[in-house]
Amino acid sequence: MTNSTKDRITTVQTAVIVSNFMLGSGILTLPRAAGTEVETPDVWISVLIGGIIAIAAGVIMAVLSKSHVGRSLFQYSQDLLGKWIGGVISIAFVIYFFMTAAYQIRALAEVAAFFLLEGTPTWAIFMVFMWVSHYLMTGGINAIARLFEIILPITIVIYLLVMLMALKIFELDNLRPVLGQGIMSVLAGLKATSLSFIGFEIILILTAFMNEPNKSVKAVVYGIAIPLCLYLLTVVIVIGCLSLDGVLTRSWPTLDLVRSFELSGLIFERFESLLLVIWIMQIFSSYTSAFYAASLGVSQVFNINMNKCLYILLPIVFIIATLPQNTTVLFASGDLLGNIAIYLFILIPFLLLLTKWKKRSKG
Repeated sequence: MTNSTKDRITTVQTAVIVSNFMLGSGILTLPRAAGTEVETPDVWISVLIGGIIAIAAGVIMAVLSKSHVGRSLFQYSQDLLGKWIGGVISIAFVIYFFMTAAYQIRALAEVAAFFLLEGTPTWAIFMVFMWVSHYLMTGGINAIARLFEIILPITIVIYLLVMLMALKIFELDNLRPVLGQGIMSVLAGLKATSLSFIGFEIILILTAFMNEPNKSVKAVVYGIAIPLCLYLLTVVIVIGCLSLDGVLTRSWPTLDLVRSFELSGLIFERFESLLLVIWIMQIFSSYTSAFYAASLGVSQVFNINMNKCLYILLPIVFIIATLPQNTTVLFASGDLLGNIAIYLFILIPFLLLLTKWKKRSKG
């Protein structure tokens, strides 16, 4: 199955999709998840190192993908490793993407039900979002990119506004001492940050749709840099305002921070509703990207019409999303996805790149 010559995206749109995919549940959970592992205020250092590693991995993926013009990972993996091995790897990526989609849509429903739609069944919430996303995906990758170009600037502006308002209760002492327990505690938090940084692997699929695939490295670097800056801002301000102990006792520390202050005399006196709106838009973006990637994988591996694949995976993702019994199980499944991503999207692309270089040297 070849990619449509009309369904193309620019370098900027590629970077926007990468950023939107990465800016999922991490905004709300990263301070707690990383703080639990680091156990010191040095969480921001773990996030910075994790972001640098993500950029390096993203560059490897972009270099690999741009050498296969017009072909996605699901197609060129079979060229490099053979039909069977490449097919198994492609199916593993498909499973990962639709599991990620299920996790994202369930996280969206949990937060919406807890803060906005109390008493509403979670399945009823994510069913609505799934069908809206399905309608968007039928328009192709270009339609997705154009919507994401609207969502990302709104997210950045509102998020910066809300975070900067928290500075009035910010205490620098909550971030001290720096490296008080050495570098090993910082490194312990790297795995916990992996879930927040997953998403850049979408470049393995997006490069096939780019107008200028030779600029895929530039796109992925910019695409990762935006979430990295927002994540750094998040952990610094949230820990600086609530302290590490305060963060560890909250499931959604970022939301709790925003709920803890208000500015009277403005149109909005409490800002958690604004934060929830942009977060829901971002989690919707992450879900859409993951679901589209999974559907494209099924389409290209099994040579099935793309629209049929969208319908085939819809009930599967729905069923998986309903399985976690509570947020504890949901967070555990998210941590598992983060661990899988480390091996799936760092080791395998590196292996594919080495295989390509070996074949080229022999040729």
